[in-house]
Parts: sequence; structure tokens; C-alpha cells
Amino acid sequence: MTIEELKCTVLPVDEESMEQARRRWFSVAKPLFSLGKLEDQIVRMAGIKRNSEFELGKKGLLILCADNGIVKEGVTQTGQEVTAIVADNFTKGAACTSIMAQVAGVDVFPVDIGMASDVPSVSRPEWKIAYGTKDFAEEPAMTLTEVQRAIEVGICLVKEKAEQGYGILATGEMGIGNTTTSSAVTAALLGKSAREVTGKGAGLSSQGLAHKIEVIESALERYCLTKDDLYRRITVEKEAESEVVLDVMSKVGGLDIAGLTGVFLGGALYHVPIVIDGFISAAAALCAVRLVPQVQGYLIPSHVSQEPAAQMLLKELGVSALLDCGMCLGEGSGAVAVLPILEMALAVYRQMSTFEEIKVEQYELLE
Repeated sequence: MTIEELKCTVLPVDEESMEQARRRWFSVAKPLFSLGKLEDQIVRMAGIKRNSEFELGKKGLLILCADNGIVKEGVTQTGQEVTAIVADNFTKGAACTSIMAQVAGVDVFPVDIGMASDVPSVSRPEWKIAYGTKDFAEEPAMTLTEVQRAIEVGICLVKEKAEQGYGILATGEMGIGNTTTSSAVTAALLGKSAREVTGKGAGLSSQGLAHKIEVIESALERYCLTKDDLYRRITVEKEAESEVVLDVMSKVGGLDIAGLTGVFLGGALYHVPIVIDGFISAAAALCAVRLVPQVQGYLIPSHVSQEPAAQMLLKELGVSALLDCGMCLGEGSGAVAVLPILEMALAVYRQMSTFEEIKVEQYELLE
């Protein structure tokens, strides 16, 4: 399905179901709005599912694993071999996020969409687009065809999980170098400098961070992805924004970002709430919204990462973090952590008596 077809197919969230959910919250026998943002997310999920009496069903975490050629430029502490090791650990329940998911009752699905090597426990030929991306300091990271195929994989993953009864999906990623790709994509799409959006990732020194920023800045200039470049392309040359977004991903993005973009698009297409994890999945969510604006209503926030651009991205996406734990692990850890809290809120929403049922005068909405 093309982007233009998705724009015509994806429906906005259902306002009637959301209004019914708001009225339900208003009738529940507790102080009005006392669960704060959690109430807002239940309302949003009612709109996503087009049903104010919804249940979540099974919970899943999609972890898209991919390697990034930009690691050749010395922008990370570790090498690409770590991607494969951690991806394999996801299947053994040995990774940090796997342990958290066990506690939260979340099924973990690592997907090799572009690791530099095959991992028997993870790799499937129908999901794998390439053996890592190119070094974007030397050449574009991907072809447009690879970006489009990765997006299609993400959409197909959501379809598959929806058919298997998963009512909500968390997003995660694993790939050494992906804070560099995410910073480059974010800088381009938000019209920011690399310095404003780039952090230390998995523990770079100050000198390493300076080098990482320099690598990103050089690439943005080389591929004409600066704020002025993109403004000219969209407003003067009348290039479609969707074409620009795909170009940004192909030049400086990663296969995990492209695949997650597809996951967010798939959530909107199949009416499945998709939980944003941290910086990297938020960058993918921004790509999805810029491609198909209706996707914005299908996004569920989790936490705010410590990466510099995390709050910028959430603001641009129009969502507010539910957790602020100082986390910066990625891999879906923040998205998994928020799911039990959302389930608690849903239990209150569905099970608590109303003011009428307990014969107590209902709270009024006062100025």
C-alpha cells in the first residue's frame, strides 16, 4: 500500500467512542479527573478501538533489530556484534526488557529487520531487508526501496499481531548506532541543529559526543537536509512532504526506524494502540505522522528519555509522557513499564461503581 493510499485508508480516531469514554469517567465514583493523564489515555484508546467498552487483550512488544553502518565513524562505544548478542538474549528472557516484560505480562517479539549477521533464534528471511545499512558519512544509508520495504514489514507485523489477538503493542529497538541515526532524522524533521538534538547515547565521552555531532552535521549538509534545505524543497520546489520524509530516512536513517514507522502506520490502519518507547521510537513515530497525519491519534506515550530531543519529539507529536524515570535504555523498556499502569486505569474505568450505583451525589464540574 502506498503512502497516498494509506492517507485515504487510515481513519481518524472515533470521536463518538471517545466522548462515551469521557462520560463514563465522569460517572465513575471518584473525584473528577483524579487519574489525570491515565484517564486521557483510556479515552484515546476508546477512540482508537472505536469502542468505549474495549478490553486490551494480549500485550506484545515488537523489538526491531538492525545495524547501522555509521558505527564505522566511531560514534559508539561498542561494535555491531552487540546487536546480535542482545537480540538473541531477547529470545532467552535474559535481556533487561525481557525480564521487565515477564513481570508485566507482555510477550516479546524481536524482529531482525536489518542486523549485520543472522541470529537463528531471531532472523527470518521474510522480515530481513538488508545486512545493516551503509555508512551515511560516505553514502546514503539505504535506498528508497529498502525504506519502503521496511515500512511494509512494520505494517505487516501489526496486522499479524492484531490477528493473533494482541490489543496493544509496545515498540522497541536494538541496534548499535541508532541514537546517531535518530538524531540525524530528528534534526532534519524538526529543523534543529545536530547539537540541539544529539546526546551521548550509550555512554559516549564529551569528546565522543562532539565527534558524533560533527558526523551528523556534515551528513545533513551533504544530503541537503538542513532546515533551510527542507524548507526550500517543500515550499519553493513543491516537493511532497511524504517524499521528503522518505528521503530523510533513506539518507541518514536506519532500518529499525523505518520498520517502526511502519508499526505506527499499521497501528492506525488496524486500530491497535501503539506505545511509543523512547527517543528512537519517537523519531519513528514522527516519521509516521509526517507521512500520514491521522496516525497522531493512535499514539500512546510511555516515558520521556534522557536524550536531549526526547521532550521535543513528544511535544511535536502532541503527547505527554506518563513516566519520568530518568531511563535511557531503549529496547522497549519504557513502553513495557507503562503497560501495567494503563491496565490499572482500564480496570478502574471498567469495574468501578458509578455515583448512581452507590447512591452518592455526583461531583460537578466547577469553574
